[in-house]
Order: sequence, then C-alpha cells, then structure tokens
Amino acid sequence: MKLLHTTFDGRGVPLDLKPVDWAVSPLPVDYPLGVRTMADRAQRIARGVAPELVWLLEHPPIYTAGTGAKPDDLRDPQRFPVHQSGRGGRVTYHGPGQRIVYVMLDLKRRGADVRAFVHALEQWLIESLAALGVKGETRPGRVGVWVRRQDREAGGEDKIAAIGLRVSKWVSLHGVSINVNPNLGHYDGIVPCGIAEHGVTSLADLGSPAPMETVDNALRTAFEYRFGATHDADDPLSSRLLASPALGEAHP
Repeated sequence: MKLLHTTFDGRGVPLDLKPVDWAVSPLPVDYPLGVRTMADRAQRIARGVAPELVWLLEHPPIYTAGTGAKPDDLRDPQRFPVHQSGRGGRVTYHGPGQRIVYVMLDLKRRGADVRAFVHALEQWLIESLAALGVKGETRPGRVGVWVRRQDREAGGEDKIAAIGLRVSKWVSLHGVSINVNPNLGHYDGIVPCGIAEHGVTSLADLGSPAPMETVDNALRTAFEYRFGATHDADDPLSSRLLASPALGEAHP
C-alpha cells in the first residue's frame, strides 16, 4: 500500500499533518446519536473533506457490546440499555464520570499500521494517567490499561482505561475511555471486557480524584506529544461544519 506521507519526526508523527480538531461536549451525548455523528465525520475524513477529530464526551448509563461479545457477558441485561457497537472487544459500561474519547484519525497518513496505532493509544493513556498520579500498565493478551492494587493480595489489579477500536477506510472510529469517577457498581451487570478474574477501578477509587477538565488537559498534552498538534474545535453536535445536515437537524 502506498502511503500518502513518508516523512516523520522522531516520535513517528508525519511532519506535514495539519492540527487535529479537539472538541469537548459539555452535556451527556445519547449513544446512537454520538455514533452516527462519529461515523459521519469519519467518512468525511476518509474523503479528505474534513480534518481529523478527537471528541471528548460522556454517555448516559449504558452497556455496549463489541464484535467479540458473548451472551454470558451480560449478567443483568435489563439494568441499562444495551447497544450493539461496531468496535472490537466485548461488553463494557459507559456512564457519567467516565471520559469517553472518540478518536478519528487518518491512519493512512500515519503509517497504516493498526497494531502500532493500538500500542500508541495504550501509551497515550499511560502517559495521561502518569500526569494524574497513577501508574498504568499493559498486559499481554489484554487490551487496555491496568493498575496494580497494593491494598490486595499479590497479583491484584484493576482496569482503569479501555480501548475499543474500529477502522474503516483507514480512518479510526470509537477510541478510548478513562474511569474518572463513575459509579463502579454499574459494572456489576456485566463481565467487563470478558475478564471476570480482575476488577475495574477509577481515579477517585484509587485516591487520585481529579476534575474532568484536569483529566482532559492531561489527555491533550499527552496526545500532542504522541500524535501531533491539536486545534480547538466546536462541539460536533452543535456545529453544522462538523455534522451532516440531518444530524444537525436532529440535535440543534
């Protein structure tokens, strides 16, 4: 496959990329609407008519099932709405207090290596957590970021950040999430990401509470180091420049 750009800096970022749009939705975003908005933008990025976008948001309490989900992953399917998702992975929870980051990047311009991209996302999360006073680690065979629990027996660890990805026409969709201060009891209705032998935690649960704005700033700083410059952009749900006319009419 012929890459559009082959000149990279020392971090592996193409030298001629334009800044990535960085947008934050201040109110919870309905999951189907968020996915439609994301997919619309990704299609426009693939056509070369819209810049790349990183979109930070929260969802109302829901469970989402990825392409690898199994029926037994839902322990209490009546607890919250369950949405089928085109991302990879199994079943997870989204809700208030969790920072969702939809990452729409043109991978064709960034090396066309999905495995390397997933690794870069993991490192981005680890670097962001470090800035917030938490040491995150990866584990072979387990996507996401984990923390050791010193308050438990040897080997105890919990997941604090997740990655769920889809790539279409070499543009990434969905992305990552960090548990800032969600209701961790809401995970009881599922087997999170299909892993029953380990738990789920948050910054607040670890004794490192942080306002969402502080988390966003840490994410942005680490993103710019690893992926390149960003540019302040409007909320995709309020800007007709970033959403299709149909979406703009559905959510003015």
